Amino acid sequence: MADTATIAAPAAHDEHEHGHGHTNTGISHEKVGMWVFLASDCLLFGGLISTFLLYKQKIGEFAGFEGRTANDLGAEIFDIPFTSVSSFVLLMSSLTMVLALSALHREDHRRTRIWLLTTAALGSLFIAGQVYEFTAFYREGLGYTTNIFSSAFYTLTGFHGVHVTIGIIMLMSLFVLSLRGRLPSKSAETVEIVGLYWHFVDIVWVVIFAVVYLIP
Repeated sequence: MADTATIAAPAAHDEHEHGHGHTNTGISHEKVGMWVFLASDCLLFGGLISTFLLYKQKIGEFAGFEGRTANDLGAEIFDIPFTSVSSFVLLMSSLTMVLALSALHREDHRRTRIWLLTTAALGSLFIAGQVYEFTAFYREGLGYTTNIFSSAFYTLTGFHGVHVTIGIIMLMSLFVLSLRGRLPSKSAETVEIVGLYWHFVDIVWVVIFAVVYLIP
């Protein structure tokens, strides 16, 4: 009994020190929780994308869009080069997120803060571009309540924008923790979990961009 307690005590101490309990698979509860959340989010985005595709095919049935296709609307309103640049900016933020985690593993806290802030800045540029794009669409007469197609479009892309905004808040929280010296290298898993969320958001946007802007 004494030997068992002696073995268990360091393990419990180590778990407490790192702040992450682990499941039987060796993966922390926090990381498993994030994976479960992302899986449920996949289902949610899948439903939104399916809804958009359904009404994209029926755009010619809506008032003011008779005899027109989604390609016609895209040629008139969508600025694909602008959105492509905005998408590239968001994808580059995945690289800076990896660099932030790598710097933390090396205990280079200065570079960790630089890359975290850069990732948040790139995400903010993407959101600014999305706001500009929505404003341009509205001026062209495509408002949220114009028809069911526009409602599906704004709901899908806007919901993704909310996810990016939440990710920016998480990144800035990590940045502040690092400034206060509360983000040591042993907390790298926390940054990794936020990175999982951020990479998921980027991957989802690749799918949305292809479905909404590129695929006829």
